[in-house]
Amino acid sequence: MKKESRLTLLIFWALATTFSPFTAYGQDRPDLLVLGAVHFNNPGRDSINIEVDDMLSAQRQAEIEALVDELAEFEPTHIAVEVLSRNQDDLNERYARYREGDYELGRDESEQVGLRLAAKLGHDQVYAVDWNDNPPGDIETDYDWHSYGLANGFEADIGRITDPEAAKEYYIELGSQTVSTWIRQLNDPDALAASHRVYFDIAAIGRGEELLGANWVGTWYARNLKIFSRLVKLTESSTDRVLVIYGQGHAYLLRQFAQESGAFDLVDVDSVISD
Repeated sequence: MKKESRLTLLIFWALATTFSPFTAYGQDRPDLLVLGAVHFNNPGRDSINIEVDDMLSAQRQAEIEALVDELAEFEPTHIAVEVLSRNQDDLNERYARYREGDYELGRDESEQVGLRLAAKLGHDQVYAVDWNDNPPGDIETDYDWHSYGLANGFEADIGRITDPEAAKEYYIELGSQTVSTWIRQLNDPDALAASHRVYFDIAAIGRGEELLGANWVGTWYARNLKIFSRLVKLTESSTDRVLVIYGQGHAYLLRQFAQESGAFDLVDVDSVISD
């Protein structure tokens, strides 16, 4: 690299770090509470799917109300949910109708917890921050680690990755406990770490130049980085308090990015939700 090019790069880097949103507030940073959940509405889209009780039953509705009351004590200034960002207008419409008494909340946690809490606090908006589009390349030949693994001698590895019994270390069943206790357990640091370790097992699916597992895990990191960048851009002040409600598998990385970037002060779930 030429001397002039290196100098230009150094100047750019200095300017980028000086004006980075990750360092904008100095020592005083916004708070971030990452609330990981098993999806309330049983969408069946994950490698392992845990069946969740009917969250619209009278008992579960009372428990969700209690959870929302506890989260309200965090006093979030922004509530972000796992809804594609391009569907913000649709989310706005549903939220407005709910506040007007013209919409019945669906089963998923973005509505049962996110919209309910935002309305309780009088927020004008709930923020859609998800990204889940196709990455570059061909999905089947570049990223489908599951099909590749089954066809290339990784059956035992895939069996372990997708074993519901093994997943109970982190995908804790609701059972007879309350929703608040369940959410607290799902966000225990050991449960989050166990959930995250699975992605290293997926990354090992592949041989030679055919590293489909690693390719897919790379897109998983990229998705979470895009989500995290949107959380950062929500903040306008060091006094902001952001609550993000997502599938439990995202929680470890979102917390990691918050710590490593210095963009937020992390708030632990067990400091907000009691047993």
